[in-house]
Amino acid sequence: MTTAGCDVRGLPAWLAPVAEVAAVLPPEELSRFLPPADGGRPSAVLILFGEGPDGPELLLMERSRSLRSHAGQPSFPGGSLDPQDGDPEGEGPVRAALREACEETGLDPAGVQIFGVLPRLYIPVSGFVVTPVLGWWRERSPVRVVDPAETERVFTVPVAELADPGNRAMVTHPSGHRGPAFLVCDVLVWGFTAELIDRILYFSGWEREWDREREVPLARRT
Repeated sequence: MTTAGCDVRGLPAWLAPVAEVAAVLPPEELSRFLPPADGGRPSAVLILFGEGPDGPELLLMERSRSLRSHAGQPSFPGGSLDPQDGDPEGEGPVRAALREACEETGLDPAGVQIFGVLPRLYIPVSGFVVTPVLGWWRERSPVRVVDPAETERVFTVPVAELADPGNRAMVTHPSGHRGPAFLVCDVLVWGFTAELIDRILYFSGWEREWDREREVPLARRT
C-alpha cells in the first residue's frame, strides 16, 4: 500500500510497466502545463485499464454534444473534488475519480483496484488542476450512459488500437498548441486525454513508431 490508497499487489504482468513509471514519473514528463503556485480547481480523472476480448483496454467516455464546453470530446471519467473528498494532495483525488466514474458511467468502484496516482497537471483553458488516478478493472461491471445531458456514450478502446501507428496523428488547436491525437472507435481523441495516453504508451514501452508529421483537422470547439 502507498499513502494515496494505492495497491500494486496482484496486477497483471502487462500492467507492471505502468505501475513502475507511475511511482517515479515527474510532472514535467507528462505535460508542459503544471499547476500554478496558487489557485486552480482541484479535480481528478480515472485512467482505468481492463482486460477485454482484444487484450488490454482503456475506459473512455464521450461528452454530450449539447454541453457548452468540451462538447462531444472523448475523455477519461472524472470531475471536480468535493469538500468531503478530503485533501487534494492525499486520498481526495482517488475518492473523486471513483465517485465521478460511477456517476458518469455506472462503474462499480468496488471492482476497481487503484494502483497509482500520477502528478497533478494543469489545464489552462478551464483552470483545472487534475490528478490522474490509475486503476485496474479487477472485477468488471456494466458501464453505460448514466445522464445523457452529460455523456454521449461510454466505451472501451484496446491499447493495441491506441498504439497502432495507423490510428495516430497530430492536431493543432485554434490556440496554436499542437498535440497528439488518436482516431479510434469512430472518434478523435485529442487534448489532455490524448496527451496522457501518449505519455503512458511511451513510458510503458507500448509505443510503436508513428508519423508525427501526419495531421488531422480539429473542428473548432468552445
